[in-house]
Amino acid sequence: MMKLFIGNKAYSSWSLRGWLACKLSGLPFEEVVVPLYDQAWEQRREGDEFAPSSGKVPILWDGDDIVVWDSLAIVEYLNEKSGDDRFWPADPAPRAMARSMAAEMHSSFAALRREHSMNIRQIYHPVPPSDGVAQDIARIMELWAQARARHGGEGDFLFREFGAADIMFAPVVTRFITYQLPVTRFAQGYMQAIIAHPWMQEWIGGAQAEDWVIDRFESPPQTV
Repeated sequence: MMKLFIGNKAYSSWSLRGWLACKLSGLPFEEVVVPLYDQAWEQRREGDEFAPSSGKVPILWDGDDIVVWDSLAIVEYLNEKSGDDRFWPADPAPRAMARSMAAEMHSSFAALRREHSMNIRQIYHPVPPSDGVAQDIARIMELWAQARARHGGEGDFLFREFGAADIMFAPVVTRFITYQLPVTRFAQGYMQAIIAHPWMQEWIGGAQAEDWVIDRFESPPQTV
């Protein structure tokens, strides 16, 4: 059976992506939650399980020999392993757009990541976003609008059915809610669909049940 090592569900956005990918694959897997930055963290990350990723989570082991780290790599590995029919749209045009959006999410939006870390257990009083975050939000709204208009159809998600692109943007949805960041009206329906998804509800329930608190991720946003 596959084994997925993840960090705290309240805070670890990349772990959420890897975990959702495992759920979407439909394949059995064991989930191992590793508390980030506790007293044993430095020693634990030097163990054999984390050596390939230099201590980063998520990391997926498939047996003793196959290891995959980085959320987007996990998505691609599980897409191949599950038959190439669950993660990406079947038609070439939406498939190409979905892959491009997932890759852009993977490599971009540094201001949003830096200034608004994921914290599923909190909802903070809203403050105006910085210029950098506002630019990131505007680009995300543009991407979501294009996907929904071109390929969303009557479905609730970016490309009709829940898929890899939604996996990559799911932690962004939680950030928008946690910090009450300004989004367009159409985006609110998509965000509600993401949060209401049974797998997201399962993850949120797990985050709420955690006892661990990391102070650096519990600071409310600052007024700019």
